[in-house]
Amino acid sequence: MTSKSFTLVDSLALGDLHVFLGRAARVQDGSVRLISGSGVLAVYVSVLHPAGLLDESPTVLGLRTFALTGSGAVGGPEDFDIVVPVRSLLMRVEGLLQSAAAADVAEPIVVALPMEVNTVSWAAISPPRGGWKLLQSVQWDILDAAARAGIDEVATAIPTGTGEQIVHRVRTEIWGRPIDGLDFVPAGAAFAALSLGFLGEGDAVTIYESGPWTRLTTKRGHVLVKRRAWSLAR
Repeated sequence: MTSKSFTLVDSLALGDLHVFLGRAARVQDGSVRLISGSGVLAVYVSVLHPAGLLDESPTVLGLRTFALTGSGAVGGPEDFDIVVPVRSLLMRVEGLLQSAAAADVAEPIVVALPMEVNTVSWAAISPPRGGWKLLQSVQWDILDAAARAGIDEVATAIPTGTGEQIVHRVRTEIWGRPIDGLDFVPAGAAFAALSLGFLGEGDAVTIYESGPWTRLTTKRGHVLVKRRAWSLAR
């Protein structure tokens, strides 16, 4: 059976993917969801998600999209929805980058996918593709300040050697709080935008809503938040 793959337009796109995966791996050393179709590769990573039914953490996903070429540009064999280990994919991309260094930068690059992962709960939650309603725009520094304040608070609240259960509870409390002036956006969304490289000085962050989902969009990527049940009515 032929393994799944996707074809990026050039080595510059491969480099962008490499940077994004590297940032994602530093935030969570887990899995990445890849959805290919209509000439686009959507790459989702989870920054925060509930650990069980009683966990009140919001679901916070990061999303970058990449243009595809070859058969992926018209559907067919490169269309897929798959979850793979982020470290395995990162290693493959790093190997291709080394090969591409001596090749034509404009040449398309085929990336073969590693073994699929089937037990990732957050990957079963799909944000809507349409129906987004514009809410407002805010400046990047509002999210930047919220993220950095949360990072400092997490570092202070969690001593070295703290158990995983306590770490998760502290992170849930801090990243689940709303951002000042943005009552429907948890601080975890700001953390995702900063950690994944979506915030740039002077950038505007546009906020959209669709059902229980909120999307924060910059020219560098998207953060998608599924609010907890208690926060749906506001």
